[in-house]
Amino acid sequence: MNYRHQFHAGNFADVMKHVLLLQLARGMQRKEKGFFYLDTHAGRGRYDLAAAGLGDSLARKAEHPDGIGRLLGADGAELLAPIAEYVRVVRAFDGQPVAGGEAGEPALELRAYPGSPWIFEAAAREQDRLALCEKHPEEAAFLTEEFSHKRRVTVHAMDGYTAVRAMLPPLEKRALVLIDPPFEAQNEFGQVVEALGEGLRRMPAATFAVWYPLTERARVDEFLFKLEALRPPPCFAAELTIAGEDAPVKLKGCGLLVINPPWQIDREIAPVLEVLAKRLAVAPGGAGKLRWVVAE
Repeated sequence: MNYRHQFHAGNFADVMKHVLLLQLARGMQRKEKGFFYLDTHAGRGRYDLAAAGLGDSLARKAEHPDGIGRLLGADGAELLAPIAEYVRVVRAFDGQPVAGGEAGEPALELRAYPGSPWIFEAAAREQDRLALCEKHPEEAAFLTEEFSHKRRVTVHAMDGYTAVRAMLPPLEKRALVLIDPPFEAQNEFGQVVEALGEGLRRMPAATFAVWYPLTERARVDEFLFKLEALRPPPCFAAELTIAGEDAPVKLKGCGLLVINPPWQIDREIAPVLEVLAKRLAVAPGGAGKLRWVVAE
């Protein structure tokens, strides 16, 4: 596997994805009945930020200072409640003691960053159940160790796309599925569309969230066009860019496609995207926007 998320852990894309994941969890939790959370590409669950700048052979610039690092020193009131909750979750996971100064002063450096499994687990209620899938043996072994003491969490060393077919519908009859592949394969978008088609066939009312990179607009537009051909339920695309089209930045943004979103969650997400764009932009042209692909 060429992809190593540790290099990218805590970057702007993680910030956006994890803030919105928490919002989706809270939206699902407006109903008392528990639900099933399926993470198809869970990774190892925990990332060592001290090692984030170490490549397989060459040193590389860590990405978290321009991601979560830009939020750590902000007053919670400046960030909007959903972003402030995310920062609290990350701090609690890190367990970093106060680094000098007056009592209660928050540390501005993190040692560890939580992947999506821990982000969601922090929000999960007793009645919510988690299934975490990771096909790469080394990453799956780390993930299994991370959650070995969590009763409501199961880890599966398997392909996440297969899991959509194997695990839906769940006993809970309610589900939130996060599809967050590394986008290494040339046909990754095609695999996502196929998985969504299968998932919607098995569970039309499930909520699906798909993270995708904004590297080539044409590929994303083709993905959304193929999605529309499935005649899916209402869905929107929430996108964050940190630089304009002409900026010399390889990954200029990312998006989260949400199918069957919780009621009116778009009204909560839209202002969050705007704040994140202001906080995380590295060049002119950064923006946050939400648009419906299939209207309600």
